[in-house]
Amino acid sequence: MEFKANSGAWGTMFGVPCVVADNFLKLATGEQIKVLLYLLRCSGRDCSAEEISANTGVSVQEASDAVLFWQQVNVLTPQQVSASFASAPIQPLPVIQQQQTEITTAPALSPPLASVPENPPEQKKVKNKSCKRTWSGTEIEQIKNESADIAELFEVAESHFGTLNHARLNSLIYMHEDLGLKKEVIITLISYCCNIGRPYNKYIETIAESWADDDINTFEQANEEVQRLESLKKYENQIMSILQVDRLAKKEKEILEQWKNMNITNDMIERANEIMLEQIHKVSLNYMNKIIKSWYEKGITDINGVDEDEKAHRLNNDKKYNNKHDKQDDGFDVDMYKICINNYEVV
Repeated sequence: MEFKANSGAWGTMFGVPCVVADNFLKLATGEQIKVLLYLLRCSGRDCSAEEISANTGVSVQEASDAVLFWQQVNVLTPQQVSASFASAPIQPLPVIQQQQTEITTAPALSPPLASVPENPPEQKKVKNKSCKRTWSGTEIEQIKNESADIAELFEVAESHFGTLNHARLNSLIYMHEDLGLKKEVIITLISYCCNIGRPYNKYIETIAESWADDDINTFEQANEEVQRLESLKKYENQIMSILQVDRLAKKEKEILEQWKNMNITNDMIERANEIMLEQIHKVSLNYMNKIIKSWYEKGITDINGVDEDEKAHRLNNDKKYNNKHDKQDDGFDVDMYKICINNYEVV
């Protein structure tokens, strides 16, 4: 079903950057989306945190956090300092104090994304995982004061996790300083992990280390990887439903990722599951993997191909049986001989 906006009924319209629909509908929270829509509608004039709160239903603090989020991912570009923001009773966010609230969309992220100009070349940081450092409270405060990126990263992280404890602060510095991941990449990773209900330091760091190894270090690359992970998770859930299992081991997840990359369909997996249960009477992904790989090596890409392969296999077996039957000696009862050897379990 196709839809289009009824401009005649609602009057004039305002623009929303395509990057919001393409990249942030899953990453951003509902409150952040509401704040962005209000700011885009009011583009060209000052908006205080209180005004945003009153017109969107989010709290004043959530409004400030949302403005910061959209600035950090370059969807909004601040223009001038708003006195109403500066006088807000809450603790103002550093980037809002120093900069602006008259909002326009940032031209750098206008689609296509491939046309985004690259930042000036910077020295690549050493990815240090073997000797993970721990910073003291004093050192963390010093790093925060010396690095605008770290300070802004702390602000965004706090909007997701609440008050940041010492371990969380160390984790954020580790990903930025030791792994060398950029601020916007870490923000994308944090949003993804929170959205799937896995906001744990170790879980986030494990993915961050993988991204560092794979040189995933731009917003576009991070967003593409998030989409891949979400697609893979959806595929895993479908297969787990077919197999009627509640969890998968790491190696089993690797097998499922191979099937997805081979474009193995759900009905092919259902057939492989039936064959497996008939033959070994238990669930074994290694066993299923042999069946599925044999189809893939034959160039079978759908259930129709599986049906044709099974039909050809049956015909081949029938042909072998008929050839043996034709070679029997006169007067020798082959069927009776088979019954006899079966009764004595002769192999």
